[in-house]
Amino acid sequence: MLEIIERLENRLKEIDQQLVDTASSNDRKGLVELNRERRRIENTLETGRKYRKYKETIDEARQIISSGEDADLVALAREELAECEPEFEKLETELKLKLLPRDPDDDKAAIVEIRAGTGGDEAGLFAADLYKMYQHFADAKGWTIEALSTSPTAVGGFKEIIFSVSGDDSYGHMKYESGVHRVQRVPQTETQGRIHTSAVTVAVFPEAEDVDIDIKENELKIDVYRASGPGGQSVNTTDSAVRVTHIPTGLVVTCQDEKSQLKNKTKALKVLRARLMDNIKKEQQAKMTEERRSMVSTGDRSAKIRTYNFPQGRVTDHRISLTLYKLDGILAGDVDPLIEPLREFDRQKHLERQAKPTTETK
Repeated sequence: MLEIIERLENRLKEIDQQLVDTASSNDRKGLVELNRERRRIENTLETGRKYRKYKETIDEARQIISSGEDADLVALAREELAECEPEFEKLETELKLKLLPRDPDDDKAAIVEIRAGTGGDEAGLFAADLYKMYQHFADAKGWTIEALSTSPTAVGGFKEIIFSVSGDDSYGHMKYESGVHRVQRVPQTETQGRIHTSAVTVAVFPEAEDVDIDIKENELKIDVYRASGPGGQSVNTTDSAVRVTHIPTGLVVTCQDEKSQLKNKTKALKVLRARLMDNIKKEQQAKMTEERRSMVSTGDRSAKIRTYNFPQGRVTDHRISLTLYKLDGILAGDVDPLIEPLREFDRQKHLERQAKPTTETK
């Protein structure tokens, strides 16, 4: 562990020098990547240096106890050891968690698709509520949200909305939102005060770069048409809406939010790349062991993951049986109390797997 801490400190020095060199070369992407790595290492070293300090104190106390030369000094060393050892064990676990291999996609932007499911207009309204929740969450994190495609309903909801979330570790957080979100409340249209249950599906993909997914022009079928709003009415006088079909897979993406056909095509291709990369990831996950597939961040998107119960002000995440009575705060963007326990659950599962002897599945 101490050798790892020393290597991280040396890497930090290397990064600081590289930052100076990269700044003079105007390599903006390189600067972003280096600063991102620097923040991760600093965060790990904060725990690592505490770990090292406690280890030095414990080793010194044990040395005094083993010498047995001064009874008073030995007594003080025993007290110090009793105080330090529990904290040292916590730091050791925390450091191991921080040193776990990261998902290389975590730092990528996230492409999020929210679709209304069962529940008619009420499902569409809740889809809009979730979008607002993620907007507030992104604002609190300092992330940027960009709507890529919207399909509004006549009552102010969404049949579907697709958007990107950009910022440090944005996919690393948002990936835990994939799945069916269920809402229990009295709809605005309900005259007898009955509670209805509706559902919304959220799918989250890491944004794919051109280098991640190579899409050839001859694999695409591009159709253009006039954009339409709720109820089918025309909202544009030109053929600016774009439908992109990926011929090899049959995936179809439409985008009509922009007045520019080129901008709509660019956004549609961004979503298409993300979906294609997600298909590749799902194929890889299908080859993993059952234990890996049970990780909460790679759950089936058709599975119910969360229930928002308005009468009780309760939100329950079914993957880890977590219930919080702070519905208003969560819908206002305070989503971390739900996501952080899920991230912790994943990290603990990784640690458990590392502790077990590896076996090949046949």
